[in-house]
Amino acid sequence: MVEVADVFLAKAQEALAGAESEFANGRYNNCANRCYYSAFHAAIYALEVAGIRVTADQGTWGYDAIQAGFAGQLVQRRKLYPAELRSVLLRNQALRNTADYERHWVTEIQAAHALRRTRVFVQAVASKGAGS
Repeated sequence: MVEVADVFLAKAQEALAGAESEFANGRYNNCANRCYYSAFHAAIYALEVAGIRVTADQGTWGYDAIQAGFAGQLVQRRKLYPAELRSVLLRNQALRNTADYERHWVTEIQAAHALRRTRVFVQAVASKGAGS
């Protein structure tokens, strides 16, 4: 049986592969979008592996709950992840907002930075989860 957490890690890795492809093809807005969702799904995986679950009345993970749970519980309180990962979701969300909703383009440099931090984030989460 496939664990729910494993589905989210697979989604994170798939979104990261999509971000890599979009970057390679010069589609920086799409790259930013995929970077955000890669980190988002990786954070859900990290929370699930750590035993932090969405409550029945919530039904699904919300953006704010993911950010707060990852940064507050897993980085700050439990110290499971390094402090530099605390802002990845927020930074990726801000860039995704630019890509998806603003009249500005995501630049190659911005996309490259997002891709780098997303790779680090997903790798950290995947390696920590493998040790559980």
